Amino acid sequence: MMGARIRRYSESMAGLSQSQDSFIQRQQLDAAMADTFLEHLCLLDIDQEPITARNTSIVCTIGPASRSVEKLQEMIKAGMNVARLNFSHGSHEYHAGSIESVRRAVESLSAEPLCYRPVAIALDTKGPEIRTGLVRGEEGGEVELVRGSRVRVVTQDSLRDSTDASQIWLDYKNITRVVQVGGRVYVDDGLISLRVLEIGPDFVETEVENGGVLCSRKGVNLPGVAVDLPAVSERDRQDLAFGVEQGVDVVFASFIRKAADVAAVREALGEGGRHIKIISKVENHEGVKRFDEILQASDGIMVARGDLGIEIPAEKVFLAQKMMIGRCNSAGKPVICATQMLESMIKKPRPTRAEGSDVANAVLDGADCIMLSGETAKGEYPVEAVSMMHSIAREAEAAVFHKQQFEELRRLTPMTSDPTEVTAIGAVEASFKSNAGAIIVLTTSGRSAQLLSRYRPRAPIIAVTRNERLARQAHLYRGIFPALVREPPSPVWSDDVDQRVNFGMEIGKVRGFFRRGDMVIVVTGWSPGSGHTNIMRAVSVP
Repeated sequence: MMGARIRRYSESMAGLSQSQDSFIQRQQLDAAMADTFLEHLCLLDIDQEPITARNTSIVCTIGPASRSVEKLQEMIKAGMNVARLNFSHGSHEYHAGSIESVRRAVESLSAEPLCYRPVAIALDTKGPEIRTGLVRGEEGGEVELVRGSRVRVVTQDSLRDSTDASQIWLDYKNITRVVQVGGRVYVDDGLISLRVLEIGPDFVETEVENGGVLCSRKGVNLPGVAVDLPAVSERDRQDLAFGVEQGVDVVFASFIRKAADVAAVREALGEGGRHIKIISKVENHEGVKRFDEILQASDGIMVARGDLGIEIPAEKVFLAQKMMIGRCNSAGKPVICATQMLESMIKKPRPTRAEGSDVANAVLDGADCIMLSGETAKGEYPVEAVSMMHSIAREAEAAVFHKQQFEELRRLTPMTSDPTEVTAIGAVEASFKSNAGAIIVLTTSGRSAQLLSRYRPRAPIIAVTRNERLARQAHLYRGIFPALVREPPSPVWSDDVDQRVNFGMEIGKVRGFFRRGDMVIVVTGWSPGSGHTNIMRAVSVP
């Protein structure tokens, strides 16, 4: 029975392809047409090649290993979509240099409009986090903490640059008031564990339970402790003002615990930063429990598994990940899966099998973006890490059971009289029925493209726009490929529509998404401006 099904779909599609001189999207097509999820899994085929398009965006952290223009050019070619700047490290001058390098790298690759690849810039705030000081006064300093040894945790400003094997400086002065004897202090994503032995007026005496090499400015977690730090510190305000001045596209807001924290970040961005997207990083138990209010207040979510895996039991992190990704998909908001995705590639040119499966499972769960941290910031193989993530994501996307996903999303959506959303649902369904090579959408505000992304089409979404910021921010949403039109609008609006649609067609052909004779779905509006999208056409590529 299953063999007959495989022959029926493969042969019928092959016949259709030959009759139309077209290459139908065949990647995992037999599995895609299955009636049940179990049958879908049974029909996955390791010998099938995925299509050129990668719908999941890749976020790369920029650091010493990747901030040169030459290295950034290689990373963009390998698949980087969003450049993340971690403001827990480095000065404003340092980050200004990184931003300048990213923009120079993008512009150097954009001489041909059809090959232009916009890259969004994201500012990751320090937030209400606790960090260690410099090891022996050096930014790249390291010291080994041996299990069983005594280490004093200190907070005096005079010892800020004096971390060594006998003492660790923290930037949280109230630690002596909130920890208890017998409690734990975790450093560097929990790799180093300290047990509290004694609490003094301005120090905490600890014993090293799990040792390791401590580097400068590493994160510290106090699980089960109510840390009395504000959502937006004075340093965060300065960083956010700097981001507005530099024209960043996205803010990754650290340690968001409730909706009021998101409001505080918006207030700090001010009127000048009203167009900046706020992605809330959920990193502790309180944030998980109050997730719905955080999601409603945010433009998107980051599943920050590093700190989350210390604040809640490690064996429950996958539950939090799946819950958050599911609720974001249901709400139509972007979600990023982050931390240790290809961690071993910091030192090695190939990831572990478990890391490859982790990246694939994040894509299968429904993540819009997947993120590299130390792999690209300080790793020895930043370009290879991006290439590997690109390859894994393409394979995983081909294995998504899109038919079931679309049906469930459509059932979860309440009845709507919004023409744009109704058109988006119809366009995505038509793309499935016709095995369309792509969906081309003309968008001014970005909403039409975002609604198409919400319903998770199998085909890539080519979003044609004249708005540069929108083109960069589009990378937050799965499946959207921004196509930036630099030519001024035609005096006749209908002619301008045709020119933009043709530009989207050319982009798709250059990128290898489709070729002459393929079917594409075109989504446009009935009048100029945003909010008028209500036309869907099935068109053969000229």
